[in-house]
Amino acid sequence: MRREVLAPRPDRLERVRRMGFAFAEIEGEPYWDESACYAFTAPEIDVLEAATAELERLTRLAVAHLVREDTGRALGLGAAAWALAKQSWARQEPSLYGRMDLRWDGSGPPKLLEYNADTPTALFEAAVVQWEWLQCVAPAADQFNGLHEALIAAWPRLGLPGRVHFACAGGSAEDQGTLDYLRDTALQAGLEAPALGMADIGWNGRDFRDRAEAPIAAIFKLYPWDWLLAEPFGAHVAGAMTRWLEPAWRMLPSSKAFLALLWALFPDHPNLLPAYLEPGRCGGPEIGKPFWGREGANIIAPGVSTTGPYGGQPKVWQAYAELPCFAGRYPVLGTWLVAGEPRGLGIREDATPVTRDTSRFVPHYFPAAVPLAAVPLGNPA
Repeated sequence: MRREVLAPRPDRLERVRRMGFAFAEIEGEPYWDESACYAFTAPEIDVLEAATAELERLTRLAVAHLVREDTGRALGLGAAAWALAKQSWARQEPSLYGRMDLRWDGSGPPKLLEYNADTPTALFEAAVVQWEWLQCVAPAADQFNGLHEALIAAWPRLGLPGRVHFACAGGSAEDQGTLDYLRDTALQAGLEAPALGMADIGWNGRDFRDRAEAPIAAIFKLYPWDWLLAEPFGAHVAGAMTRWLEPAWRMLPSSKAFLALLWALFPDHPNLLPAYLEPGRCGGPEIGKPFWGREGANIIAPGVSTTGPYGGQPKVWQAYAELPCFAGRYPVLGTWLVAGEPRGLGIREDATPVTRDTSRFVPHYFPAAVPLAAVPLGNPA
């Protein structure tokens, strides 16, 4: 694994905007960044894929343990949310996708930092934008990226009706871009995929309806479950027949407290970091993360304390494993699952060890099994 410095394509912004990538820049700064990429070997990609599959296996064992022991409220769920999650797991409602954030520098086992199991973003850039970059810059190389095909293939296997609504909160170009991309994969899979806002979800006393009074039989919501259940219509979710994606059981691994459960069930597992619900037990430096925090907000780590809206939440305390540093940049490796299977990799890096919503997305590649004319692509950073 190495970081390589590149000359960005002069027409990169025009290219990505033609693909519908509306947030390639954030406040005038690059979000999609072609000035560098990460190069892996094929065996290193195998390590990432295997670690992701193993962590998904542990996740499902831990969820089954919570439901069996009826102890899920320790994750910070209210009674109604816990009942809904248990019901969802009992029905074995399938998941569409998720993203694991891993700490790895190419040596030793990758370590799970957290599992974005409910509303992960950075999907379009991982599935489409970096693939277009690869085909243009190094068509003889390969990429850990089967996301697009896997998403299209997954929709018919989820047991959904032929019409699935898609909703997210307004005001976020990233959320809207992710939602639009997932709608496109559903359309390519042959589903009807009407869009609506979260405010357009109505309850008529019997079932959920959209503004045209059409029934919402199934809905993909890019909206956290803890927010959704706090909405006025949230009290009706349990009694309605609507199918929700991600399903309600995904609330469990989405809670940062789940990290402590994983460590308790599988202590010393090579892909886990020690984690506890009380500070001071990791035996060294540790990082405090709010149970339902997002985008690096309200964390406490050695030399770092961030602000945000989650300061009043309880925290999980995880052994601090600072991200590796390549030429002053700190990458976090986001490995993607589709229908529970590892399908891709996206890398975000920052000038600090804390990954935030403004951290840059950089592409990656690894040499294919055929002679390469275009790699290595740049100079090692």
